[in-house]
Amino acid sequence: MRIMITGGCGFIGSAVVRHVIGATGHTVVNIDAMTPAATRASTADAASNPRYRHVRADITDGAAMRAVFAAHQPEAVLHLAAESQADPTTDAPGACVATNVLGTFTLLEAARDYWNGLDMADRMLFRFHHVSTDAVFGPQRPGAPPFTQATPYAPRSPYSASKAASDHLVRAWQHTYGLPTFVTSSTNNYGFWHFPEKLIPLMTINAIAGRPLPVYGDGGTLRDWLFVDDHAEALVLAVERGRPGETYAIGARQPRTTLQVVRAICTLMDELRPDPAGPHARLIRSVANGPAHDRRSAIDPSHAEAALGWRPRHDFETGLRRTVQWYLGHRAWWTALHARQGSTHPTEAAA
Repeated sequence: MRIMITGGCGFIGSAVVRHVIGATGHTVVNIDAMTPAATRASTADAASNPRYRHVRADITDGAAMRAVFAAHQPEAVLHLAAESQADPTTDAPGACVATNVLGTFTLLEAARDYWNGLDMADRMLFRFHHVSTDAVFGPQRPGAPPFTQATPYAPRSPYSASKAASDHLVRAWQHTYGLPTFVTSSTNNYGFWHFPEKLIPLMTINAIAGRPLPVYGDGGTLRDWLFVDDHAEALVLAVERGRPGETYAIGARQPRTTLQVVRAICTLMDELRPDPAGPHARLIRSVANGPAHDRRSAIDPSHAEAALGWRPRHDFETGLRRTVQWYLGHRAWWTALHARQGSTHPTEAAA
């Protein structure tokens, strides 16, 4: 299968690229504009493979997208390119709207033009897979059941509102024009090549440096944590098996509060890189809560598991250990990146 991946040099996108090239026979054309959230290092192992091609282009550029479709003739689109959730989006919401809403609209229109020109057999096989987030569902009340693919939308931040808008566009193009689209929504991802502004890499890097570990409020914000390689496998299975018009909610059933996550990182650091000054937990600091952060978020992935034949391979302890070990072993990458664009404020790491 020829798969067009948008945002394939980003955190989740690069995991998908590595999975496709390393574990399947599919070919990939990776469309990435190489914004500050992208890094070529994350796809370096795939770069020399004849089944991989990177095209530097912006999904908001309609002419460029139509040219990519014409040149590479994809059988499926896996749309990951997006402005991710981070506190700066509350100060610059236009970036979320431009990429997540207008970019998705532009890509849908280019895909529709291309799909309309295919013969009937290829039209039946084509898929447009849009990757979303559980942030679109908004806050989850204490004691309420986990989100599912049928949960009503209630976004509360510029990021989640823009992702919700793009989800609605994708579904509208399926219902209105027949374009075979579907949506997946996932919980918080973590793993390799995650940028330093996000919770787990930020806390790991700060712990390595002996800097404070800032935690919002009482640290009681609850998230379901999904190892990014497991998510990548689910996304590729969705491309292979997903049905137009469906929504698949993808989660790991591994809920942890922010404070539990940070304490687990401290315990691993005490084991893997002891600090002569004392246990790393001494560095934890409470800071004022950020804007538009939902207190609780978890997904029931039963529908996706049954439909896609997928289960996550990592529990949280295994995945977190691999992640901390990875950051300990890739200091040159994140040191250079952190010096150029990192931050020392906590975020609720986005999927």
